[in-house]
Amino acid sequence: MPELIHWFDLLGVMVFAISGTLIAHSKHMDGFGVVVLATVTGIGGGTLRDIILDVPVFWLNDTHYFMAIFGAIFICVLFLNSQRTIPKQMLQVADAFGLAFFAVMGVKKALDMGMPDTTAIIMGVLTGCFGGLIRDVLAREIPLLLKGELYAITCIAGGIVYTQMMHWSFSLEVTMLSAMAVTLSLRLLAMRFNFVLHIFKYSA
Repeated sequence: MPELIHWFDLLGVMVFAISGTLIAHSKHMDGFGVVVLATVTGIGGGTLRDIILDVPVFWLNDTHYFMAIFGAIFICVLFLNSQRTIPKQMLQVADAFGLAFFAVMGVKKALDMGMPDTTAIIMGVLTGCFGGLIRDVLAREIPLLLKGELYAITCIAGGIVYTQMMHWSFSLEVTMLSAMAVTLSLRLLAMRFNFVLHIFKYSA
């Protein structure tokens, strides 16, 4: 099971790195800009989580994470140089998958350290959202976290599902997959049907 979790983690890094590469392409960045944006998107959230939890940062002694990032960049560069255009909503779909993977991994890591459910859910939100937040700030975009369809709320929902299923003694595999599915489904539904959480009345 630890090996499977590691693969989930690598997959999350890779998917987020893809979203960073797509943003870099849309902003006409050079090669270094692509690497920076893909890297901060892929490992930014997990880095903040580990610093707050006061544990060794997950990528310091494992080069597989950077291999995943560079693999994502390579795939994207080949695709974008051949297609020339980014399919509609490809960025947000890639981001949604990364969000689901990392939110759950953040919750799991916090619970494994004995943190209470509320703290674990917050760590899931930070893990899922912070890398994309840095990406959007560097790209001079309003972060997805702060606008548009439900974003952090989906991480909270996935975190609640994870913590409650663990209390109900579901297997770890079923719990992780269920929480990821809830997070991803809510995010995709929010994108499709424009679910938002407005508290102000905005003029048209």
